[in-house]
Amino acid sequence: MKHAIRTILALAACVALAGCGVGDNSRQKKPTPLPGNVPLKPEYGTADDVVRKLDSAGIPCVVTRRPDSDKSGGTSLGCASTIDGLKFENEIHVLNPDVFTRDDLGVTVTSRTEPPYGHTLVVAGHWFVRVTEPRFAPKIADALGGVVIKPKGPKIPKFKLPRIPDTPRYDTVDALADDLDRAVGCADREGGGGNMSCTTGKSIGASPNCATLNLYTTHADRDAALREAIAYKGVPATLVTAGNWTVNLCDYDLGSRVADALGGTVVSYDGG
Repeated sequence: MKHAIRTILALAACVALAGCGVGDNSRQKKPTPLPGNVPLKPEYGTADDVVRKLDSAGIPCVVTRRPDSDKSGGTSLGCASTIDGLKFENEIHVLNPDVFTRDDLGVTVTSRTEPPYGHTLVVAGHWFVRVTEPRFAPKIADALGGVVIKPKGPKIPKFKLPRIPDTPRYDTVDALADDLDRAVGCADREGGGGNMSCTTGKSIGASPNCATLNLYTTHADRDAALREAIAYKGVPATLVTAGNWTVNLCDYDLGSRVADALGGTVVSYDGG
């Protein structure tokens, strides 16, 4: 029982920045070992130490958000990096090894990489980083001394994307969030640069749910992100896109409404 409670607390601490949260499948009562290739070192004392390491490795990471939570079990933050002209967010979590074991971390890593979630993680010691642009995960791993853990589950064939309008385009993710807010709400905003999460639904009388907004430097980057979002069997997704942006909606029923309001098109996969 003690171990189960500790594991649940670990999950609560580690998903503080997750936006959409973690489903019931992650609440495992038994410890889950990390993959055998996850190194014991290096360890970092805090999430800010991870940021400093990225900075020293030539991948500056500007802090965009910090959860207001008890730090006795560890620390978390979100920070934005730019590689090859593309800005993306890293979600950093460092667990206190005096409180949580590596098996506790293994529970969280498993929940993040198995359906219905498909996160790409960099992991070592008692810490992990979710890299929101999977193609850059190897560079983050090299900088921090961790290994990349990719989403599990069979990938589906690459669907042909629909025709995506060239406009509208946005100079800032805040401007995209403002238009989304007028359409279906975009409250509780977190993030910045080219990545933001917010809550939809409140302003239109619907159930609150999450959305993730991203801007891209090129159409190829945008299309690669769209294909990755609909790439895993059993992981449904609904996104709205046009120009240089995507809005990934946790409330799938809002897709058409958002597309009509923002002048975009819906890209979706039912998970089957």
